[in-house]
Amino acid sequence: MHLGALARWLRLLGLDASYRNDATDDALVDKAADEQRTLLSKDRGLLMRRAIAAGGYVRGARPDEQVADVLDRFAPPLRPWTRCTACNGLLPAVDKANVQERLEPGTRRTYDAFALCSDCGRVYWRGAHYQRLQAFVRRFS
Repeated sequence: MHLGALARWLRLLGLDASYRNDATDDALVDKAADEQRTLLSKDRGLLMRRAIAAGGYVRGARPDEQVADVLDRFAPPLRPWTRCTACNGLLPAVDKANVQERLEPGTRRTYDAFALCSDCGRVYWRGAHYQRLQAFVRRFS
């Protein structure tokens, strides 16, 4: 709970960050064990369960502080722009022709490079918000 923004920012950096805000503690522990994941949490009690092989208490109140904390302690390899920030699926490049019917007319006219989430089907492009997101990526890369 309360780490959804952290998950989205980690995904932007290309990290496999599974997140569900409706999962029970038991479900989180089971998923971490079954998929050999590191469980990140603000709940120290949850992290003390024996079934958790790898876990970390997330420090910081703001998502950027939390990202800095996680990257500093775990030093994972980053692959920015390769994960869907909404669902964590992979983002392969796709030809504009394959997604143009799903684009607004202005987007269709203005942009040529697109990615399509392999899981949820969300379309990505380097729109008006790209510079702000790129600054975030550069800060942590």
